Amino acid sequence: MQLPLLPDIVVLFCLSIGVLLVCHRVRLPAIVGFLITGVLCGPSALGLVSAVHEVELMAEIGVVLLMFTIGMELSGDELSRLRKPVFIGGTAQVGLTVAVFAGIALLHGQTLSEGILFGFLAALSSTAIVLSLLQQRAQTESPQGRIALSVLIFQDIAIVPMMLAIPLLAGTITADAKSLALSVGRTVAVLGGLVLLARYVVPPLMERVVRTRSRELLLLTTLGLCLAVALLTSSMGLSLSLGAFLAGLLLAESEYSLSVIEGVLPFRDVFTSLFFISVGMLLDVGFLFDNLGAVLAVAAALVVLKAAIATPAILLLGYPLRTCIIAALALAQIGEFSFVLARSGLEHGLLGKDAYQMFLAASIITMTLTPGLLAVAPRFARYVSTLLKSHETFDEAHGAALHDHLIVVGFGVGGKHLARVAREAGIAYTILEMNPDTVARYHGKEPIHHGDATHPLVLEHLGVRQARILAVVISDPAAVRGVTAAARALNPALHIVVRTRFLGEVTALRDLGANEVVPEEFETSIEVFSRVLTHYLVPRQTIDGFIDRIRAENYDMLRSHDLPGSTLAALEGGLPGVAVEAYTVEAGASIAGRTLLESDLRQRHGVTVVAIRRGETTLASPDGSMALLPGDVAYVFGEPTALHDAAALFSKATGDAPFAERVPSSVSETAA
Repeated sequence: MQLPLLPDIVVLFCLSIGVLLVCHRVRLPAIVGFLITGVLCGPSALGLVSAVHEVELMAEIGVVLLMFTIGMELSGDELSRLRKPVFIGGTAQVGLTVAVFAGIALLHGQTLSEGILFGFLAALSSTAIVLSLLQQRAQTESPQGRIALSVLIFQDIAIVPMMLAIPLLAGTITADAKSLALSVGRTVAVLGGLVLLARYVVPPLMERVVRTRSRELLLLTTLGLCLAVALLTSSMGLSLSLGAFLAGLLLAESEYSLSVIEGVLPFRDVFTSLFFISVGMLLDVGFLFDNLGAVLAVAAALVVLKAAIATPAILLLGYPLRTCIIAALALAQIGEFSFVLARSGLEHGLLGKDAYQMFLAASIITMTLTPGLLAVAPRFARYVSTLLKSHETFDEAHGAALHDHLIVVGFGVGGKHLARVAREAGIAYTILEMNPDTVARYHGKEPIHHGDATHPLVLEHLGVRQARILAVVISDPAAVRGVTAAARALNPALHIVVRTRFLGEVTALRDLGANEVVPEEFETSIEVFSRVLTHYLVPRQTIDGFIDRIRAENYDMLRSHDLPGSTLAALEGGLPGVAVEAYTVEAGASIAGRTLLESDLRQRHGVTVVAIRRGETTLASPDGSMALLPGDVAYVFGEPTALHDAAALFSKATGDAPFAERVPSSVSETAA
């Protein structure tokens, strides 16, 4: 039995494997690899594929599945959470881009319809490329990551009206009152039918399907629903893509949506891969080499114009210039769905063949440049914002009025917890946050300011020269490094505590001047094994001993030994295997009222009290006659395990037991 299409599919997949391996090695996105595969096997290059039309038909299924998953991912909760950046930033970016490119087209003698199409093509960015690169760089939760995601969501929403507008722009659909009424009527009928399906048909149907526990049935139901709605909209004069998008929205709010999308994703990935390959096959290699200079110039113009237009659009959201520039550069490539619009424009006569080839070639180049643009974006953004002297204005007296205070950079979950405990402990603090909505929400409730902490002037306004501690709890790795370096240069005595995601970043941050680096990856692993051991009823003291030992082993390996040694914190950093802890002497604790000589902490417990804070007075190097009174804060020096064992002496919970009975067995055995 012969399958005429099978040899071509085998060629495409085998060639894709080799190209994608090379792209992975040079860190190019997979989409670029598929486009290159299409170029290589296309009729204008190696000519390895003969059934080009059949491949394009399969690619259309990929477009349908892509729109279906886009509809499913646009849940109401996501839109509600990001509604301001989605609808303000997204509308401004798409609207300004369409307007600017339409204006440029008119100046070059093109029609308004052609100019609007050019604006549509340029307005969209690649969701797949941008999100994958942000995930690789751990920047999805950074300010620029959230902005890019928001704008991409709006672009996905804008795809549907753009697709519907192309026939209208081309004049293939007349805009008289009768045709508009028919079009609106068809759309209303489709939407009304989908609402009825969503309310009365789909929920009970999906419930029965899920109850069978059959993955095959669930997948067939999902694909059948998607293709049926797409076919319905197509039969009523609308597009297949619109139907697939509406089908995705239909299932987005279902409690079974995660199971549904999990089953569809592999099919979507395979068919959309064929779509990008089919786009690459359309590129005329001869045209590319004959017009290489013009293609490169158009690609550069697209990147520069898109970034330049997106920056003021994002500035409307109130973020600092540096963040806006990084987000704009992340969105500076042409999107995958622009190829769909371009093909539709070619079919409707809005694009000539040469213009279509120019667009394809330049778009592929912009996609290829995206990883490099994201790599240089932080440095470029910092340079431009410094050149323009962009910084937030603060009350000049604010920083001067603070002394020995805590600066919290970032007001997410970590920053909120830190501010709360600082407030309850009576520690003066100030907060810097880049999200303007967060600043507005907490203005008047917290000492919070809006600005970019990578700028030294902003840190000076916050009183960094007079501060005791700087805590950096933000999710942008590049910004964390910039804040650490700037703060260390301004205040060599500042104690800097930073949070990072990965253990591998600890050394680099310490080299930049951080005193303490808390890697989420490492601390999360400690919390996981702590909970596992607790469930096995392992004694709490044993678990704490494991935690102390593992922390000592890992942090000591990464600890820098050349930090200043004039403070207790620096003393801890300069002597591996030991630590300094502060314990409050509670009323009723066994050690309360005893002198240091009577308590015999050094001999019995292996720890030493190096300072006592009593009220506003700090008593350094207390002698043996000094008594520990309730309310005192004792700074105790020793090994982590010994400090953990000695902590009970300062607590009221163990105050009723005779003092001698609480000598740890390990210390007693050592003394014996």
